Amino acid sequence: MSFFHAGPAPQSGGPRPGALRDGLNLAAGMKVGLFGGSFNPAHDGHAHVAETALRRLDLDRVIWLVSPQNPLKDRHQTAPLAERMQSARTVARPPHMVVSDFETRVGTSWTVDTLRVLKRRHPGVRFVWLMGSDNLESFHRWRGWTDIMRMMPVAVVARPGSLLESRSAPAARRFAGQRVSSSEARMLPLMSAPAWTYLTAPLNPSSSTALRAAKWP
Repeated sequence: MSFFHAGPAPQSGGPRPGALRDGLNLAAGMKVGLFGGSFNPAHDGHAHVAETALRRLDLDRVIWLVSPQNPLKDRHQTAPLAERMQSARTVARPPHMVVSDFETRVGTSWTVDTLRVLKRRHPGVRFVWLMGSDNLESFHRWRGWTDIMRMMPVAVVARPGSLLESRSAPAARRFAGQRVSSSEARMLPLMSAPAWTYLTAPLNPSSSTALRAAKWP
C-alpha cells in the first residue's frame, strides 16, 4: 500500500471559483471528512462520530452530507429534508462542521456517485469517508462499496452494540490488509486509498431509531 498521494501539491489562494457554487468553500490541500446519512433525526451519537474523526484525523472540516432519501431505507419513515437538515445543524459544531444538502443540489442518490462528483469538483482536497461502526456491518450491501474503499481513505468510529460484529464485517475482512493502526490515524488523510482505520472513543449510546420511537410511539 502506498501511503501518500502522488497528486499535485496543495495550492494556495483559496477555493477555485467553480467550487464555490456548491457552498462548501473547499481549497486544495484541506483535509476534509465526509459524513453522510439520513440523519433522521441527527443526534449526539452522530456528533460523537464527527468530533472523534475531526480530532483523531486532524481534519480541517467535517461535512455532514444529508441525503435526500437513503435508497436502502423506507421513504415513508424518513422526515422531510429540511427537518433533517435542521436536526443536523442542532448537533454539528461550527465552524469546523458544515451541514450540506450537496446530494440534492447535484442530484445523486448513491454515496459512490456523490463522492465521485466531490472529487471531480475539488481536486487536491484530501477527503476521508467517515462512518460509524454500525454502518460498517452492512457496508458491503452499499452500491459500489469497493469503489468507495478504493476512492478515498475511510475512518470507522466505534458505536455501541456493533463493536465485535463490525470488526468481522465483510468489508473489514475484504480490506484487512489495508487497515491502518489507530495510532497512525492522523496520517490517514494523506494516504492513498484503499486505506482505513477503526477508531475507538468513549461510546455515545444515542440512536436515530430510539429518538424516532420516542417521537412517534
